[in-house]
Amino acid sequence: MKELTKAEEEIMQVLWKLEQAFVKDILEELPEPKPAYNTVSTIVRILETKGFVGHEAFGKSHKYHPLVAQDKYKSFFLKNFMSGYFGGSFERLVSFFAKDNNLDVKELDELMRHVKQDLDQNEETDGSNS
Repeated sequence: MKELTKAEEEIMQVLWKLEQAFVKDILEELPEPKPAYNTVSTIVRILETKGFVGHEAFGKSHKYHPLVAQDKYKSFFLKNFMSGYFGGSFERLVSFFAKDNNLDVKELDELMRHVKQDLDQNEETDGSNS
């Protein structure tokens, strides 16, 4: 999997939201100033070449849909981000975040409590699917 450019990611965010769309539908969802129709069409075709998007043909029109799940890309992106900026260390990421946001020990404890709750909920969900 390759990392997406900012423009490609913006298109993918729309496709993940809509699940399937024509270029005109994607264009409607993009913020102002909107790019040209041809620009969006070109980016979608690039995403298709990269294996992120598939299409269904309707004559000369194409309805596009994501081939890569948002969670799968999110996981890939975060691993690359962590590796590139924090040597793959979650501890370094949290330390940076804490320093950059001037978090005190109480706020860090609260953050860790939320993380633990999320992990516990995931374990319960994963356990019930077995």
